[in-house]
Amino acid sequence: MKPTALLAIAGVLLTGCGLSPAASYLPPAGPGSITPLPDLPDDARMTVTSKAFTEQLVLGKIAALAGRAAGFKMIDLTNVPGSQPARELIQSGQASMMWEYTGTAWMTYLGHDEGIADQPKQWQAVHDQEIGNGIVWGDPAPMNNTYALAVRSEGIKELGGISKLSQLKDLDTKELTFCVDSEFNSRSDGLNPLLDLYGLKRGDPSSVPDSNVGIYDIGAIYSATDKGNCNFGEVFTTDGRIKALDLTVLEDDLGYFPAYNVAPVFFGEFADKYPGIEEVFAKISPKLTDEALREMNLEVDVNGREPADVAFEWMVKEGFISEP
Repeated sequence: MKPTALLAIAGVLLTGCGLSPAASYLPPAGPGSITPLPDLPDDARMTVTSKAFTEQLVLGKIAALAGRAAGFKMIDLTNVPGSQPARELIQSGQASMMWEYTGTAWMTYLGHDEGIADQPKQWQAVHDQEIGNGIVWGDPAPMNNTYALAVRSEGIKELGGISKLSQLKDLDTKELTFCVDSEFNSRSDGLNPLLDLYGLKRGDPSSVPDSNVGIYDIGAIYSATDKGNCNFGEVFTTDGRIKALDLTVLEDDLGYFPAYNVAPVFFGEFADKYPGIEEVFAKISPKLTDEALREMNLEVDVNGREPADVAFEWMVKEGFISEP
């Protein structure tokens, strides 16, 4: 597809998805620790894109605020429905940067069958392969939006103080109850291999009988876990509902789940032209933790706030920008 056609399609999608006002809105900001790049031309432009779900919208606004603080005239192409269209905008150079997940790039874009659980190794593998695609991966953030199992916090004591997945095998069969969606229940890297790795056996009456596994829509798992319909629910580690419902994520201490760390991704020619931009985002990445994104996602999904306002407050709190 020609780049001009792709951009036109993206524009239609942006205006038709119901979130277009948030896509163009960016609060005014004052100076902070991010300052204009030296010798930046007056006409320097930076185009930011993102996917259309909450976390990506927040990250897109963080990127746009950072770019503007660094002295660029900003073009906002956030809120693109789907990974592939956003990827195409970066690959074609129509977008300068976006925040992307290492596991998504490794398996969806680069075609590998299995992810890498070791987070630095996964980032390095993606970084090295993407150079040949004209794409530059900046420093990764600690936040890792991958699968996890969570437990309601008030139930931890009655489950022997459980904090990590390797402790599942120490529980009685009646306590080994799970809420998962249909995909995670059946996929080759889903629940059954997870149980095998951690010393349990799906379908075994003395371990995890089939009756111990409840199948739910992904959105219903959080409330089902909170209500005690099961002890352990499938979650995504940066979902705001973890905080809102006071769930505790169990440590994946044997490294089953692949890494999905987020990192700033740049169109290679843009990064080469403005090398200081990588340093700008290298300041931001270390502050993007699982907890930080849970809080920001909660503000949007639960409290109904605009992603741009949530991103602005976080950037001010961290000192990257200031109130105007």
